[in-house]
Amino acid sequence: MRQTESPRGAGAGRSRVAGCALLVIALGAGVAGCSSDGSPLSAEPYDAADQISFIGIEEGKPADPDKPLEVVAEDSDGRITDVTAVDASGRHVTGELAADGSRWHSTSPLAADARYTVRVSTEDEDGAPGRKVLTFTTGRPAAAKRLDVALGPRAGTYGVGQPLTAELNEPVRARADRAVVERALKVDSTPAVTGSWHWVDDKKLHYRPKDYWPAHATVRVRSTLEGIKVGDRLRGGASAPLTIRTGDRVTALTDAAAHTLTVFKNGEEIKQIPVTTGKPGFETRNGVKVVLAKEPLVRMRSSTVGIAEGSSESYDMDVHWATRVTWSGEYVHAAPWSVGSQGSANVSHGCVGMNTANAEWFFGAVREGDIVEVVNSAGDTMEPFGNGYGDWNLDWEKWQAGSALTTPVSPRSGDTARLRPTAV
Repeated sequence: MRQTESPRGAGAGRSRVAGCALLVIALGAGVAGCSSDGSPLSAEPYDAADQISFIGIEEGKPADPDKPLEVVAEDSDGRITDVTAVDASGRHVTGELAADGSRWHSTSPLAADARYTVRVSTEDEDGAPGRKVLTFTTGRPAAAKRLDVALGPRAGTYGVGQPLTAELNEPVRARADRAVVERALKVDSTPAVTGSWHWVDDKKLHYRPKDYWPAHATVRVRSTLEGIKVGDRLRGGASAPLTIRTGDRVTALTDAAAHTLTVFKNGEEIKQIPVTTGKPGFETRNGVKVVLAKEPLVRMRSSTVGIAEGSSESYDMDVHWATRVTWSGEYVHAAPWSVGSQGSANVSHGCVGMNTANAEWFFGAVREGDIVEVVNSAGDTMEPFGNGYGDWNLDWEKWQAGSALTTPVSPRSGDTARLRPTAV
């Protein structure tokens, strides 16, 4: 056991304490300053200050943010038990500790022009704890483009089907670079959910849970990319955080064959409405759609959907109580001209039509982000992206495959392909 009579006065040199670990912080650049404290777990914790050395640094110069942070225990009688590294804004550096406690290295990049505090805990052969706390700064980055992230939607209250979005001002194509971006896009939900980002294209990501958001949830999203190297000559910029909330769980199920739209609130049916959907040649899309907007009055013209003016199918009219579900012009709206067919036949050009009173009620009952699902139509399935939020039409496995943090596992003979998360 450690001898309590050993001298440890303030300022006293300490050439050797039995079993103490020698720690090396390999930064590849300078450390601005360091300090230490004792472990609260011992009445007389040892101060490892004189056992710490820095390799490959120049005193007073900032560290290179593009090089990893590394901690090494060089004394075989001691081991590292824990390392934490966090910058002044609260961003933690992730890392891996060897099973034998001999080495720890960072697995996430450091930010440029940042100040870090590193706390290293050790244990000697007798189990006595040691600790070293140091601070260092990183240098300013070389000239690079700035990757800005715009988080969406705007702050507010939404339905349980609303995806989160992240739009980038520069394309990110390499999988490793995309992984850096994803790790920096933090989503916290109360209640908690299982969710994932999905790359829609090189400049846009969507985030959704495995299932719909819980009702009355609070969802916070933020980016920690500022100063982080994403790719060659590309570094993250600052981004404003976002908080949204969800309201009641409101879903509408349109059965094109039964000519009905049924509205559910928090799992209970609250109204069934007779409707008409798309006729042959103009079939309503099947699948899950998300309310995009509500327009009390909208002018609908057939020319905007490719129908030639003057043809037997052309139209130009004002439509009331229009709830938009696709950018190409699919709505749930008032259709007083087709009341005779509502509940019995499909006669529309793709929208879901109902009488004016029901359309006004539906308009007031839903909000952006609520779910409108269509089944039993002869139409195609709603596309996942590009025409609104069709995100929910991808099953969870396919959704996860769009993440740079998920690696497909090659199936063996007779096996079904699986997905596994990469180390983060």
